[in-house]
This record gives sequence, structure tokens and C-alpha cells, in this order.
Amino acid sequence: MDIQLSAVVPVPLREKVLQQQSGVWNSEVTFQQGRFIKIKAPSGTGKTTLVHYLYHIRYDYTGEIRVDGRPWQSYTPDQLAAIRQRRVSVIFQDLRLFDQLTARENVELKRVMLPEPYYPAEKIAEFAARLGVTHVLDQSGATLSYGERQRIAIIRALMQPFEWLLMDEPFSHLDDANADRAATLIAEECRKRNAGFVLTDLDHDTRFDYNETYQL
Repeated sequence: MDIQLSAVVPVPLREKVLQQQSGVWNSEVTFQQGRFIKIKAPSGTGKTTLVHYLYHIRYDYTGEIRVDGRPWQSYTPDQLAAIRQRRVSVIFQDLRLFDQLTARENVELKRVMLPEPYYPAEKIAEFAARLGVTHVLDQSGATLSYGERQRIAIIRALMQPFEWLLMDEPFSHLDDANADRAATLIAEECRKRNAGFVLTDLDHDTRFDYNETYQL
């Protein structure tokens, strides 16, 4: 599953984008499945906007984004739902956990969204132990620190099948040790599935062996 961007320009950032050089905006770019891709940019240049475009939950751009050679707009709602269930997973910057549910229930929602879950329930405990959040699994989302929420969101994203993992500053509230553990788990899961990822970040992250790095 390749993702192609052709002359994509965010409408809200149009004036700024057209005045600067970007490796992504207003360019011809192909993200090939299985590649580890870094999108580096300061705040306010559209990192979150790009992730939302790639996940097709925002459409305020000119140009075209093609998935498997087809523009996003050509997919029906059912086809889009199937892609998000089986082919593209995401870690949003704002994480989007349900505060009224426990951490485990937040993860379980994603794990059981298919008739045949990708992983058994035991995998939640395994990943939680690896990322140091076993002790919060049965606490409500509202009680978690931001770093704990971030690790739960990472585990949740890994519970479904995917060919692409979209990550918007996934380690922003983690210390180096926890970020290293999370990166190791993500890389293992991507390689096991022959999946690629697109990661946005503010700085020079060195936790992955990136195949491509773009300045936004």
C-alpha cells in the first residue's frame, strides 16, 4: 500500500507554504510500504494537519493524496472504514483516549473491532509490561498522567492490523528510557507486519533507522 502526495497544499497554511521550501507540501512524494519515514518540522508548519490528511479525517487541501493509486475521495465510507480497521493505524497527538473507560478498556476497543482480533487479550498485558504501564491498566483514563496516556495510546494502535502506522509526536511526553522502549516495540511490530510508518517530530529523533526524512 503506497501513499502518494501530489502538490498537496493545506488551505489554512497556503500563504506560508508557498513562501517556503518543503519536502512534502506542494511536492511529488511517494511513501512506499515498509519504509520508516520521519517528518521533521517546527510547531505551526502542519505536522498534525499532515497526519489528519493521511488518515483522511481532514480535507481542506488542494492537490491530491492517492492510496493504492486512488484518490482518498474515491473511496466509499465502508471502504474507508475497512482501511482504518485493517490497513492504517494512528497515534494522534491528542491521543483521544476515553476518560470514562479504563486504560485496558481503551485498548480493548481497538483490539476487538474486527470479528477475528489481530492479537489475543493477553497481548495487552505483555505490551503494558514492556512499556511500564501494567499498574494503570485498570485505572480510568482520566487518572493517567500524559506519559501514561501516551504509552496506552501506542499499545492501542498496535492492537489492530496495519500496513501503515501514523504517529504524531508519539514520544513528546516520555523520558528517554520510556521513549526507547516504545520505539523498540513499534519497530518490532512494523517489521513483523512488513509495515511502514510516518512519524512527525520536532527534533532530530534517532530512535529508528529511518529510510527517509523530510523537512515539512
